[in-house]
Amino acid sequence: MKRFLTKKDLKLKKRQTIYTVIGIAVILAVYWFVTREKETEPEAPIVSVTPAQQQDVEIYGEYVGRIRAQQFVEVRARVEGFLEQMLFAEGTYVKRNQVLFVINQDQYRAKVDKVSAQLKKDEAQARKAERDLERIRPLYEQNAASQLDLDNAIAAYETAVASVGMSQADLDQAEQELGYTIVRSPISGQISERHVDLGTLVGTSGKSLLATIVKSDTVLIDFSMTALDYLKSKERNIIIGQKDSTRSWQPTVTITLPDNSVYPYKGLVDFAEPQVDPKTGTFSVRAEMNNPEHVLLPGQFTKVKLLLDVRENATVIPQKALIIEKGGAYIFVMRKDSTAEKRFIELGPEFGNNVVVERGLIPGEIIVDEGYHKLTPGIKMRVGEAPKEEENKKEEE
Repeated sequence: MKRFLTKKDLKLKKRQTIYTVIGIAVILAVYWFVTREKETEPEAPIVSVTPAQQQDVEIYGEYVGRIRAQQFVEVRARVEGFLEQMLFAEGTYVKRNQVLFVINQDQYRAKVDKVSAQLKKDEAQARKAERDLERIRPLYEQNAASQLDLDNAIAAYETAVASVGMSQADLDQAEQELGYTIVRSPISGQISERHVDLGTLVGTSGKSLLATIVKSDTVLIDFSMTALDYLKSKERNIIIGQKDSTRSWQPTVTITLPDNSVYPYKGLVDFAEPQVDPKTGTFSVRAEMNNPEHVLLPGQFTKVKLLLDVRENATVIPQKALIIEKGGAYIFVMRKDSTAEKRFIELGPEFGNNVVVERGLIPGEIIVDEGYHKLTPGIKMRVGEAPKEEENKKEEE
């Protein structure tokens, strides 16, 4: 039997339909609002982070230096004569006291013979004067000879003895001059080419230099430092050119060869000029370096790298994490809740791709080294592989 709806039933059904529509509308509105919130909520930027390191940092200074031999000796003729022999190969290694040149000896040998003969003559006269004195003295004591005879005998003997002394000195000088005709090497080292030819009259003005000898087993490196370098070293209680046994390090020097390779041996600064040149504002520094294979040539210019200081347990960050502005340098530090903190820091010396932080950062704190261009103080961030700077520029364009 079909049942007809009453007015009351129709009103109830209509009310249920309205409630259903309103409920669906509310659900759709809530869903739309939540979806819109998610769409408009900014996504946390991805950054790359690294902890602040603590390490010993070596601080270097770079200068232009010039190499010179430890010893540079000019071999000169000390007597005049014709150069007869050359007893070495040019450019080779010679030993100390090795015979290098021989100068004509004829006139000097003749002089030695002459003075030697004069010495023998004077010695003979001295012996005769001594015998005469020995005969006169007892006669004078017996009143058989006068006081004048004794005085003459004594004077003759003393004159003869003085003549012997003079002749002996002349002989020594003549033998010395004869010895100078054989020119020997004063040191061991590399000898240059000869400066005069055989047969040349040497020992005269402008012709005394025969060759030069360079001792370069050890070389000296001269370079200049600024007055500012000196003041900075004084601030760190370091005196350039003076060894300090209390330090765990010394101011060592390394040099770069012409092929841009680093010389394997290190030198040590052993001298610094005690005053600054007012014309250049620099002071001269010298380092000593071993050169056993004679790779370093005297007169050569080179790049000098000097260890100026060692900063122990310094706080270090990569330079790419720095942002430089007029107000100073700052970095972004990641807090424990992954929010960004803008931190101003005081910078120290740079080395390689890193920089020392003097104040404002504790070793171990997490800093942002890539991706900081999208950060603002307090923003949340995610750790990952941050996009490179070139990609960021393309996105901005």
